Order: sequence, then C-alpha cells, then structure tokens
Amino acid sequence: MSELVDRVDEQDRVLGTVDRGAAVREGWLHRVATVVCRDPAGRVLVHRRAPHVSRFPGRYNWLIGGGVDAGESYEAAAARELAEELGVTAPVRFVFKYLCRGEISPYWLGVHEAVVDGPVSPLPSEIVWHDWLTEAGLKNAMRQYPFVSDSLEAHARYVALGREGGAGTAR
Repeated sequence: MSELVDRVDEQDRVLGTVDRGAAVREGWLHRVATVVCRDPAGRVLVHRRAPHVSRFPGRYNWLIGGGVDAGESYEAAAARELAEELGVTAPVRFVFKYLCRGEISPYWLGVHEAVVDGPVSPLPSEIVWHDWLTEAGLKNAMRQYPFVSDSLEAHARYVALGREGGAGTAR
C-alpha cells in the first residue's frame, strides 16, 4: 500500500505530494511526528521495535511515531500514531521540531508529549516489548541497549530544552 506524504523543503514548506518510500529512497525531505509518552508519575514509555519491521528492526526507542500523511498536521499525525501503535487516545502537545538528517534519510521531526493514563495495547507487528522507565532508567537503557540513532539526537534536544522530567506534564 502506498503511503503519501508531503515533500517539503529546508524551511518545512510543502513542495508536493510523494510516495513515502520514494521520499526515503531519494532523500527527499518529508515529515515525521513522534510522541514522548509519560504516565501520570512522569515515567517515559520505552519500547523495542519488532525484528521484522523495515526501519530500525529490533532497536529500542523512547518515541512513538511515524510519517505525517499528505495534508495532515504534525499534531494529528502524532495522535493517530499513538492510537495505531499503542491503542490509546490522549491529547498530544507539540514541543518542538527540527530538521533531522536521519540515519536512513532526512526529514522534519515533530516531537510531542502526551500523558497516557491507563493501559496500553502495543501493536505486536510494531512493538515487541515495552516498559515505563524513570529518566534515570531511560538514560541507563540508552547506554546499554541499541536505540534508534535518530531518537538519541531527539533526546539530546529534548533535554537541552529542559523537557527532561516531563516539564509541563502531569506528574
């Protein structure tokens, strides 16, 4: 199935609609939306990607997310990905975006936050393990396990903005 995304420029302005696979293959800028999921205690959801997924198989991540569909906002994509990958509905709040050069291809990455109050039902085809970690636990995991490289850069930027510890989220 073809996934259509907006091809964008260095200022995140839409140039046209393209197939996401082509955008990745050709190195065309497109958009990705992610969510930092926290529980009411402020812990961060960390997960391991399924071993058969096309991008970053078996690696760990602290972000839930995926491609922004053509014509879709970052926020709408973040909420959609949260529902698709974790089976939950929660308000998402935009935190920041940046031009990520990416391990696989370049893209604009929108980072959001959500407080998830209740059980999650991860999509088994995408997520094979998950747990809620404290900030210290997350940092320790990032040193011990193979994380998605792009998520490590996003974490450094998140911490630099003072978001570590769930700044502005319910705790």
